[in-house]
Formats: sequence, structure tokens, C-alpha cells
Amino acid sequence: MTTEPLAVSTVSALVTDAVAAPSLGNAQPWAFRYLRDAGVLRLYADLERALAHADPENRGLHLGCGAALLNLRVSAAAAGLAPDVRLLPDPAHPELLAEVRLSGTGSPDAALAALHPAVPRRHSSRFPYRDEDIPADVRERLADAARAEGAQLVLPGVWHVQSILDLVRDAEGREASDPAWRAETERWTRMRPAAPDAAGPSDGIPAEAFGPRQQGASVPVRDFAGGRPVPGRGRAVFEKNPKIALLGTAEDGPVDWLCAGQALERVLLRATTDGLVASLTSQPLEWSEIRWAVRDPLSAMAYVQMVLRLGYGPEGPASPRRPVAEVLDVV
Repeated sequence: MTTEPLAVSTVSALVTDAVAAPSLGNAQPWAFRYLRDAGVLRLYADLERALAHADPENRGLHLGCGAALLNLRVSAAAAGLAPDVRLLPDPAHPELLAEVRLSGTGSPDAALAALHPAVPRRHSSRFPYRDEDIPADVRERLADAARAEGAQLVLPGVWHVQSILDLVRDAEGREASDPAWRAETERWTRMRPAAPDAAGPSDGIPAEAFGPRQQGASVPVRDFAGGRPVPGRGRAVFEKNPKIALLGTAEDGPVDWLCAGQALERVLLRATTDGLVASLTSQPLEWSEIRWAVRDPLSAMAYVQMVLRLGYGPEGPASPRRPVAEVLDVV
């Protein structure tokens, strides 16, 4: 195991994988700085990309950056590295979310390395899924993935899934009546499908990733169009019995959010590896007065950090990513 600082080209490849992570509104609220002489890569919150209305405490920002950190660890393990990670290493600078010593000693994490092929394949799928059960062994692997990062994954029963769907509809109604909320959503959505080979925005949710409008049964898929017309967008019948999972933590501070983000991405990569697709919704979690009701009272989960919809169906299209040169600074 080498202790020499890594080449910038190697670090760029790691960051390329890191930024494939999901983030609220695909705002990509992260920035990296590589301290070449020290062999240390720092992860910062890009607060200019925070969503003030949907995420006033920056909880979602921390989840997205935690997901990017997990991808970085996966990429490093696949490259034969055993990085040493410190979360929130400097209390005087809370925007410094993690410090990763890339030339750490020890053996690469084989379980993380095995997830590496899923990094470029993982995309949110906001399309109808098949009404098909997820086998028990697959569910257990997903739960194990969350536990490995200090979080909990619960698939609630039918009655609680229905209550979650009601809370999603409640949150949708609140958003629709809030002009500032709608304006923020519009800022991060791209209403026209990108032309072939055309250079479009490198962030936000593109129209082709919205999925069709729902017809009939409701599933917790956020409609980023918000009632606005989208050229070529149709309607579709979604599954009658959506498979919902809740990911949560015992505490609810910044370090817990970073751990939850890593757990979320590890679950999503495990799901992709097992042939599942997924979409995320944080709508009922964005309103403090209803977030508590999302929690499954039959579980020991204290704080729900994300609601996942899992199943078998078409893979979603890739959303754009900012070039590594925009997010990586080398000093």
C-alpha cells in the first residue's frame, strides 16, 4: 500500500464517481479540494447551491454530500485504496464536511469495491414499476447496506405506506400554495427535453427524467413539472402497491445527516446491483410539522431522513453532472 500522494488524474477519477451521487433538485451542492502535498481530499458544502425553502436546515444538502462521500469511498476501494475519513473535522468551519486521507494504510473495503460498477448505472427512475414483491434476501441486503453506515432501513406495512402517500399529497398541496417554494422548484427544473448532442445545463432535473404524469393510483413520485406543460410528456398507470422504504437515524444532527447520506447511496448502489430501480421523495420530510408522522411507529427508527420507492422497472435516464473541473480545486 503506497503512502505517496496520489496523482491529480487519479483524484479526478475518484471525484468523477463521487459526483454521480443524487442530491436534492440535482443541485450538486458539493466542492472538493485536494491538498496534493498532504494527500488529503476535502469535501465542502457549496452553500450557494442550498435550497432555502425545501431545505432550510441544509439537512438535504448534507445527505447529498454524504452520498457523494460514499461514492468516493467506493471508487477508492475499487482502486485498491483504503481512505481514512473524518467527518466534520473542524468545528470552526462547519462547511468543511469531511476530510479524506487517500493514502491511508490498511486493506481496501472489498464490499464497497464490489458496488463500484453500480455507480454510473444508478439513476432515479420516476416511471411505473411492476407490481412485484421484493424477495426477502434482497430486502435484507438493503437493510444490511444501511446498517453498515450506521443507519436503519425499514419497509413499512401496507397501512403505513398508505399514510405516507397521504402525507406526500399533503406536502404537495402545501408546495402548490407557496409561491416561493414553486419558484425554487422551477429554478432547478428544465422543462424542455435536451436536443440530441446539444450542450445543456449541467445541473437540475431535466424534463426527460420527470417520468410520465400519474394516472389513477398514487405513488410517492415528485412531479417536478408542478402542473406546467412538458412537450411530449404523457400519462401512465403506476403500480397499485408501491414498495416504500424509510431510511433513518437515531439522532438528527449534521453528522447523522452525513451518515444517512452515505447509507442512502450504499442502499441505492446495492439496489442497483440487485436489479432494482428506485426513486426518492423528501416532500413530507421538508415540512417539520408533518415529518414526525412519516416515522413507522412499529420500528425503533427515531428520525426519518429519506423515503425511497423501490421496485422492478425501467432504468431512469441520467441527469446531468457538473464537470469535475468546476467542483475540484487542487492546491
